[in-house]
Amino acid sequence: MTKGMLCVVATPIGNLEDITLRAVRVLKESDLIAAEDTRKTATLLSNYDISTPSTSYHSYNLKAKTPTLITKLLNGQNIALVSDSGTPGISDPGSVLISESIKKDITVTIIPGASAVISALVVSGKPTNKFVFEGFLSNKKGRRQKQLEGLKDEKRTVIIYESPHRIVKFLEDFLEVMGDKELVIARELTKKFEEIKRGEASLLLDYFSNNKPRGEFVIIF
Repeated sequence: MTKGMLCVVATPIGNLEDITLRAVRVLKESDLIAAEDTRKTATLLSNYDISTPSTSYHSYNLKAKTPTLITKLLNGQNIALVSDSGTPGISDPGSVLISESIKKDITVTIIPGASAVISALVVSGKPTNKFVFEGFLSNKKGRRQKQLEGLKDEKRTVIIYESPHRIVKFLEDFLEVMGDKELVIARELTKKFEEIKRGEASLLLDYFSNNKPRGEFVIIF
């Protein structure tokens, strides 16, 4: 039996228009869509009149769901993998399915598109020739400060993800460990309330302490 193909499909990080023609076609032609958030993906599918069935695949069910999806692929089904937003596999559970598919000699292909990491880096104005992506730092203060300590002498541009309810704590730790260094903080990229703030850590800490943080954050320094 011919094996199916795993198609890693990048979807918009906010603006629904930021999807490629190829991505729409692949989503329509796939047998199944494995989505990190089926409710959010449903909005995208409805907007482009895509009727392909979807199933949830996230950090809480990947241990149970990965073998099921691998079996479908081995049985000849083509599966499109999408994340909550952006490119799957970057700080998201999609990397597990990709890795397992490769182990089973299942063809994995990429349908490139939007990525919060690259979008934020480019718009930050920081050097782009060398950079390092750290994903989400620890939610524990001591561990997070140690991680920041490890980045003090980093010469490359650093990119970090952060959530709205931890951004103030992150900035407090950053100020304590790194000093009043300049950062760029991007949130709600491509969306109606897109905001890109540039300045010293103390100024950004003051701003986000007095303006309720919303959306997902990308931090560049």
